[in-house]
Amino acid sequence: MIQRRFSSPSQQAEEINLSPLIDMVFILLIFFIVTTVFVEETGVEVNKPEAASAVDLEQQSILIALTPQGEVVYGGRDIGVNGVRGLVQRLVRDTPDIPVILQADKAVTTERLVRVIDEAKLGGANVVNISTVN
Repeated sequence: MIQRRFSSPSQQAEEINLSPLIDMVFILLIFFIVTTVFVEETGVEVNKPEAASAVDLEQQSILIALTPQGEVVYGGRDIGVNGVRGLVQRLVRDTPDIPVILQADKAVTTERLVRVIDEAKLGGANVVNISTVN
């Protein structure tokens, strides 16, 4: 005798389709990457002075650091006082109302700070702020 087996739909092996799950994971990954706030840093550590009237400024800004050794740093590299004007001109051309924020160490001389502020103003910056600790 020949026996035949008929399988019913409930006896068939069930598989889980992972394609929608993978798609959802990639969509979430893209969402978190796009909505992440990137904090821009100057690349050097400075000891900022304290100020009672300090306020938070907007995220979009030009950050320039002044170290106690006399370096003027933007994006982790020393641009010098003479490089500030060209840098500000280039960045202000793209977004005219972008503020310049100077992160000056406590030990920076007033003369050096004033020279950098002057160069930023001559480069076209409308607003130049000094970063402090509150």
